[in-house]
Formats: sequence, C-alpha cells, structure tokens
Amino acid sequence: MTENLLIDAAGIRLTGLAAGPVDGPVLVLLHGLGLGAADFAGVLPELAADRRVLALDLRGHGGSDRPGAYTLELLCDDVLAALDALGPARVDLLGHSMGGVVAYLLAGRHPERVRRLVLEDVPAPHPREEEPALRPDGPLAFDWELVPALRRELYAPPAEWAAALAAVTAPTLVIAGGPTSHLPQDRVAELADTVPDGRLHTVPVGHLVHSAAPAEFTRLVLDFLAQDLN
Repeated sequence: MTENLLIDAAGIRLTGLAAGPVDGPVLVLLHGLGLGAADFAGVLPELAADRRVLALDLRGHGGSDRPGAYTLELLCDDVLAALDALGPARVDLLGHSMGGVVAYLLAGRHPERVRRLVLEDVPAPHPREEEPALRPDGPLAFDWELVPALRRELYAPPAEWAAALAAVTAPTLVIAGGPTSHLPQDRVAELADTVPDGRLHTVPVGHLVHSAAPAEFTRLVLDFLAQDLN
C-alpha cells in the first residue's frame, strides 16, 4: 500500500510516496530532472516488498515547494534534511540521472548516512555540450525555472562534484541504459570506475531503465541491496 509523504526539510516542504514495512531497511529514491516520485510507481511495490521505500519529489517537482532557488547543492541539502526529519540514520540511496548526482553528492559528503548506493544512467562529471531546452506547452508538474538553472550545472559540473564522487564509501551499483540512452555511455562507465567500490551493469533499453525494463531493474537493485543487510 502506497502512502503520501509530506516532509518539512529544514523549511522546504517536500512531498513524495512511501511504501513497505515501517520497520524495514530504508531505500530512498531520487528522480530525474522534470520527473517526480510518481515516476517510480512501476517499481515501487516490488522494491517495497521487504523494505521501507521513500520516493521523494525534489524541490520544484511534484507537490514539493517551488522556492525559485535551484542548485544541485540545495537539492542535496533538502534530501539530507528530509532524512533527519524522517529519522533513519543510514539508508540505501538510489538516484536516476539528475537524482543520481544528488545521491552521490550526499553519499560522498555524508558517507555515514548511506549504506549502499545505486546510480541509474548517471555520467561522470565532465563538461559537455548543452542541448537547447524548450518549454513544453501547457501546465507542468514542475517549475520550469529549475530546468535552465540545473542544466547549467549538469552540463558544466563544478569541480567539487568529482571530489564528492571519489569520496563515496558505500558499495555502488551503476546501471547504464546502453547505446539508446542520450547520455554518453563511456562517461557512465567512467563513473562506475571512479567510485572506489563501484560495479557496472548495462540494461540496453535507454535512459529510463526503471520504466523500460522494470522487472530486470528491480531484480538488479534488490539482489545488490540484499548482498549485505548489516
């Protein structure tokens, strides 16, 4: 059964979804740019069979606050504040695309808070040519202002991101989307090599692995998390 979350993350209201036993090990899910917690709806029930799964709407997305200030650092701070508010001292953390950057920033800067890390189609932080972003017509489920603000960082990553990635101590599974992903797959493989305890698995279905191959995705994630529940 899925529940709605409403969290005061140090003054920023975050919404999201929760499922699974409240006393189970905690897995936190972080979505990609312009998506939201509901993007994980197809894999949430299976991931939550034996653990507490918390899928967050990052600031500016879904029902979360839209404060107008958007950086990856702020998103990372929000997630850390949400964990403090919710109570778990140590969690498993899964991030897709932009959410994967937030995840490895948190894991590198606060290694005591992350037991295991899963990064879904996330490239190593190198500058790359920015593609134009055109606002879709009609109402959006996110604040459009966050798109240019966060894309500037994603396409020209600050040097501190590489340091945070190298400081990750959690065993890390990197799931790559293969040649049909719009992200450079050599950079995704590089990320797996950069993390001190990283391993790479490619599911060649494109950038949205959790949506395109939910059964394989959940099997990979659950097998990885179950290797050590200490």
